[in-house]
Amino acid sequence: MTTKIWTKDEVASWFGGQIPDEWFVEPLRVLLDREEILVTGSLSVPRDADEVAEASRIDAFREETRDARIRIAERAESTWGRKVSWAATCGATEKAFTTAAVPVMTRLRMDERAVLDTLIGAGVARSRSDALGWCVRMVARHEEEWIAKLREAIRDVEAIRNEGPATDRS
Repeated sequence: MTTKIWTKDEVASWFGGQIPDEWFVEPLRVLLDREEILVTGSLSVPRDADEVAEASRIDAFREETRDARIRIAERAESTWGRKVSWAATCGATEKAFTTAAVPVMTRLRMDERAVLDTLIGAGVARSRSDALGWCVRMVARHEEEWIAKLREAIRDVEAIRNEGPATDRS
């Protein structure tokens, strides 16, 4: 038995079909990895928009749509076996309401642990886990162009792999 591998665009289309058109003013942004699908929609900007009004609009959307978002997420989670998270943007404000914090196991040598312990000692992080997360965010922020090139290369490899002969991926 072969298992269909869904592309990011197909997952986004699925959500687009599930979510009422009146919720968002722009097409959805959908990000996914092995554990999580993050669905982000853009809300209309309030007439007298400022940061407080935008955040308030997002908070109201979150409360008003909670039950429907849960039902959609349950269907998606049973389809893909991944946690569904939600976020919204309004003007320049973005809020994620339900995101997964996924544990990651790693083995570090003494000099690598020393880096994390230095961040803890300096008050930058509360724990090694927190320090490692901080390091990942710094790489993502300061090496954004390089990371984007890596992601593009991965997409190219996936596209070429999908053009190849069919295999049993059960």
